[in-house]
Amino acid sequence: MFQKLLALFAILALSAAFAGTVPAPGGATYKVTLTQPSVVSGTHLQAGDYRIQITPDKVTIGSGKNVFDVKAKVEMAEQKFDATAIRYDETAGGRVVTEIRIGGTKTRLVLE
Repeated sequence: MFQKLLALFAILALSAAFAGTVPAPGGATYKVTLTQPSVVSGTHLQAGDYRIQITPDKVTIGSGKNVFDVKAKVEMAEQKFDATAIRYDETAGGRVVTEIRIGGTKTRLVLE
């Protein structure tokens, strides 16, 4: 009887320990505001609010019906970012977004 109770307790403890580690099926979604016209993965975007969805196999950026997939490397920083920050590369093709740091998380997207 004691062994069964111990086994049940161990199973409950393990399930509680892993309860928050499974990612949501739809992935994480964040809101990012571009304050000026920008280029993301070759796509020209106007200034405005955009939704970023991060799933294990892709990153999707969109606003309304305009949605497209982006090649990006998802990295985790050691500390949470205080605010969302966007890094640009000034090129002949405009302001190209190279990195997005999502405020309130440790998530950094390095765009290709």
